[in-house]
Amino acid sequence: PGACSTRPACRIRPSPVAMAQEFPDDAKIADLVAKAAPGWFSFEYFPPKTDEGVANLKKRIVRMKALGPLFTDFTWGAGGSTSELSLSLTSAAKNEIGTVANMHLTCTNQQSEMCGEALDACKKVGVRNIVALRGDPPRGQDKWEATEGGFACAL
Repeated sequence: PGACSTRPACRIRPSPVAMAQEFPDDAKIADLVAKAAPGWFSFEYFPPKTDEGVANLKKRIVRMKALGPLFTDFTWGAGGSTSELSLSLTSAAKNEIGTVANMHLTCTNQQSEMCGEALDACKKVGVRNIVALRGDPPRGQDKWEATEGGFACAL
């Protein structure tokens, strides 16, 4: 689990109704881009470190939705450090706020099982737009090295 699993705002706790609900998939971002007029844009958000920051970000996403982005994008902390919060925010943007949502998924610096779990969780909430990334070297390391039991690249 990511580092935020102890914070209430980070945990994904679907209600019994939400658990039974199936969320429709968003349009594929590649299809939206192909059809979009020149000048389209998106917003990328980084998961906040506090519960207050999460609440403020959700309000900001609602306000910024009015500007007409093609999609919203959420980063994933190194080694999955913000995995739960990234998924929670991506799901909220898609299923509560109504934006087309995209989530980064860092496929390295973590065990490969974490990627499978993240993809299963994305499927449950209808998140289909995912950017798989190798990820940066951990802080303090100049060179990236594969984690034992993990992936060597994002392919």
